[in-house]
Amino acid sequence: MTRRSSALLAFALWTLTPTAIAEPLRLPAIFSDHLVLQRERFVPVWGWASPGQVVRVQGEWSDEASQVVADDAGRWRTWLRTPEAGGPYTLTVRSEDEIRVLRDILIGEVWLCSGQSNMEMTVANTAPGYQGVLDWEAEVAAAHHPKLRRIEIPNVVSLTPKDDCEAQWVVCSPETAGDFSATAYFFARKVMEELDIPVGLVSSDWGGTVAEAWTSAAGLAPLGDFADALADAERERSQSDDLDRDQAEKRGEWWATLDRKAPGAQTIVWAKEREPFSSDAWKPMNQPAEWGGTELRDFDGIVWLRRRFTVSAEQARQEVHLHLGAIDDMDTTFINGERVAGTEVPDRWTEPRQYPIPVGVLHPGVNEIAVRVVDTGGGGGFTGTPEQLALHFTDGTAPVSLAGEWHARRGVAASELPPWPRVRRFTRDSPTALFNGQLAPVAPYGIRGALWYQGESNRPRAAQYARLMPAMIQDWRHVWGQGDFPFYFVQIAPYAYGRDQGQAAELRDAQRTTLRVPNTGMAVTMDIGNARDIHPKNKQEVGRRLALWALNQTYGLSDIVYSGPLYRSMEIEKESMRIRFDHVAGGLVCRGESLTHFTIAGADHAFHPAQARIDGETIVVWSEAVPEPVAVRFGWGAADEPNLFNAAGLPASSFRTDEWPMLTQ
Repeated sequence: MTRRSSALLAFALWTLTPTAIAEPLRLPAIFSDHLVLQRERFVPVWGWASPGQVVRVQGEWSDEASQVVADDAGRWRTWLRTPEAGGPYTLTVRSEDEIRVLRDILIGEVWLCSGQSNMEMTVANTAPGYQGVLDWEAEVAAAHHPKLRRIEIPNVVSLTPKDDCEAQWVVCSPETAGDFSATAYFFARKVMEELDIPVGLVSSDWGGTVAEAWTSAAGLAPLGDFADALADAERERSQSDDLDRDQAEKRGEWWATLDRKAPGAQTIVWAKEREPFSSDAWKPMNQPAEWGGTELRDFDGIVWLRRRFTVSAEQARQEVHLHLGAIDDMDTTFINGERVAGTEVPDRWTEPRQYPIPVGVLHPGVNEIAVRVVDTGGGGGFTGTPEQLALHFTDGTAPVSLAGEWHARRGVAASELPPWPRVRRFTRDSPTALFNGQLAPVAPYGIRGALWYQGESNRPRAAQYARLMPAMIQDWRHVWGQGDFPFYFVQIAPYAYGRDQGQAAELRDAQRTTLRVPNTGMAVTMDIGNARDIHPKNKQEVGRRLALWALNQTYGLSDIVYSGPLYRSMEIEKESMRIRFDHVAGGLVCRGESLTHFTIAGADHAFHPAQARIDGETIVVWSEAVPEPVAVRFGWGAADEPNLFNAAGLPASSFRTDEWPMLTQ
């Protein structure tokens, strides 16, 4: 199949999704000011217009325009030839009645960046659960990269493939870099250093998610494993209106019960009656602060937070935007005893709260805000930054900060709350949920390749992951219709998972065997993890190692060493075994007195700690406890941090020489 026919197939798939009625000329969010287009390609450009309208698309870099006619549903798609890297340019889209001009367009390298929390983790300490990378303050201050841009796709679950999202391209600067995916940012920085060209990052990630959620129904169907879940999703689609109504009713009942029975409807009275902060029930607590560092660290349930603030008469006469940062997990917000807003649905604990406050709610002088926080487990409370807690005014006057001392009062514990109603079975972890909600809206935007950092959430099903991950890669390549584009991923780092009996090692090995898929690469992190932190802070090196793969394998810089030692083969030599590797790159290196984390087994499948030594470009492994060895494993503990490297300083991947049944099968 040619690249052009693949793209046409992708267009055909796109037209099968639900369509909008005839509408004015419109572009999806992926096409906004400051975007980066993939260089030296025919890139797709698409949107909506009135059915039958002629749409012309032209880049400032060319005298030629591309022309297309909107179909009966108002959809159109065409292709533009892009030049070599450069810009800025404008991109003009005209229908017979309207015109749209996108400005500050760069031509360069575009990478799709996806996965779970280690891809989502930001450069700065800006998001719940992420405290920033190593030296994040200095990294952010130095982030003057006007040729680096990114677009962050919001977290959305969808039963059907969405055709758009709410997002926009952002130029990298010290003001914006803190919110970038750290892994993606450091990858892009290294690529820019070496190639001196613009880079665009399409970030679509969500912490704690599973790989099947990022895969389409067509991509999952051949595996067979998810047939029941796909059938359930189809039933939900057919009953969508009824389920939405039932879910809304049951959630409404839950909140009504909370208001009636929990100390909190009573707490609403606390807010209205202005119970003095001197009451013993209200304890001072600086905000924002996750509860993990306070007396509430072991408490899950309802906590009320109150604070007084002052506004002028002029400020009270205008609409105000209340910013509270992210809140873990749900909130209901009152001002002067009146409910003004709330996020009363689950799975929004990373979402910054921004609420419009109507005119008339505030009054000149002292006002009071009360926030009822419902924490369902884990951390809780306001988890944003001090700058995010503020009142913003439409007249542009200086915001009123809400950071600092609040007063907190503990309410009912989570164990005493009624169960959260679950009508829909389709969640962010359902197969196809995030492909539909977060990838479909940007497919098939022109990209060079994809970066992937995920696996922790699939750890209990590592054997399945060995088939699922290659299927997901094939699925993305099919949907994008741009050939077997590069797909580079990060092997999960060492971490002391509770009660892990080999699942983490099996997941890492499933990732290693995925390298059999053409045009893939794996950044090994066996030496830069943190056994006590599942979000290790050295994302600089993670991004750099991904970039090494791209610079050598994608961009042809053949002098760059891009991988550490990868297991190739083994030979049994009487009482020992000899292991051969690819990517020795000048020699094998032991960083320590002796090699660590090798185990060896005989025909009984019982593994014993082994000794190992470097012999040229091979390693010899043995143990007195195993006189007739048949298998070796390396780095097989969840938190193992071995000391085998190549001469370029890149670590060896964990591996096994056997093909015995896996624990997770």
